[in-house]
Amino acid sequence: MSTNNLAAIAQAMVAPGRGILAADESTGTIGKRFDSINVENTEEHRRAYRDMLFSTKGIGEYISGVILYDETLRQKAADGTPFVDVLNKAGVLPGIKVDAGAKPLAFCPGETVTEGLDNLPKRCAEYVKLGAKFAKWRAVIDIGRDLPSSTSIAANAHALARYAAICQEAGLVPIVEPEVLMDGDHDIDRCEQVTEWTLNAVYEALYMNRVVLEHSVLKPSMVISGKKCAKQAPVDEVAARTVRTLKRTVPAAVAGIVFLSGGQSDEVATAHLNSMNVQFKGNLPWPLSFSYGRALQQPSLKAWKGQRANVPAAQAALAHRAKMNGLAALGKYSASLETK
Repeated sequence: MSTNNLAAIAQAMVAPGRGILAADESTGTIGKRFDSINVENTEEHRRAYRDMLFSTKGIGEYISGVILYDETLRQKAADGTPFVDVLNKAGVLPGIKVDAGAKPLAFCPGETVTEGLDNLPKRCAEYVKLGAKFAKWRAVIDIGRDLPSSTSIAANAHALARYAAICQEAGLVPIVEPEVLMDGDHDIDRCEQVTEWTLNAVYEALYMNRVVLEHSVLKPSMVISGKKCAKQAPVDEVAARTVRTLKRTVPAAVAGIVFLSGGQSDEVATAHLNSMNVQFKGNLPWPLSFSYGRALQQPSLKAWKGQRANVPAAQAALAHRAKMNGLAALGKYSASLETK
């Protein structure tokens, strides 16, 4: 058993006004991001990009932790300092993505189950030695015609629970991430129904696998209209329905909730989070914050373009989005702040 204080780590991950930067893109996924700025997907470019993100001045003011990919956890800054040490010095907790991705689920066409439980205890032990303090596992639930199936919900809930138990035993705080995809033409009613179903199944599985909820963080999707839905729900409705669903399903013992952005635009994801914290201030059993990938990184990536000369501008873009989301986690964000 690791000597990591899981309760303290979980609380630090959801500290007031701070959230998590998801920088755990796989080699293939970051390649797609690099394609958008015409940068070759090489190990050095991946290292340089992450170096730019992690060395942003004052990153620890609004970022409590960073989720890393296996390659990134082992990499170093340009001056030879391991990324883990760079983050620790900035007051940012290093985390690690441990799942092996969503793979086709047998007898369930169009659905997936996340793999990666094989050898997970051994891998977690190594990650703890490398300096990781928390971990992440993403399950994917799709909404479509006759989807999701009860098989998909059950399989993914079980995998999330086994992962969470293994992480806690090894000394890592698990981020439990059941993402209900916003792809499709479903309305917000259908998203709310599926999200409630999913979260109920996840917390039943966590209980059956003896996961300590105080030593865990939930990373859910928001209750939102599908991208192709003709009627898009307004910001305050998304916030209200999301919180209603969470209150129905998530035990108060959970350390905190950090939302994924799930394909939302940068500012919309921030506005949704802010609305939740404004509408329900003082009436929530857990803090609501963020664990965004693209919604934090995209402006920075566009500014960087693979050029060292662009690093200051790229870091300024990241610092701005981190601050906006940090304010949203306190219910103090306003769209007018985007231009100040």
